[in-house]
Amino acid sequence: MITRIVLIVGLMAAGLSMAACDNTVRGVGQDTQKAGQNIEQSTKPNPP
Repeated sequence: MITRIVLIVGLMAAGLSMAACDNTVRGVGQDTQKAGQNIEQSTKPNPP
């Protein structure tokens, strides 16, 4: 019985960890994309 409870709690913790990682990876991707856009904008010539 106790091993079953430990297993369930462990699976719940793993699920929450995976959900948090998904948001973090998505956020890093968005940050990287924004940085790339800023670099592109900075390399365009300024109008006179």
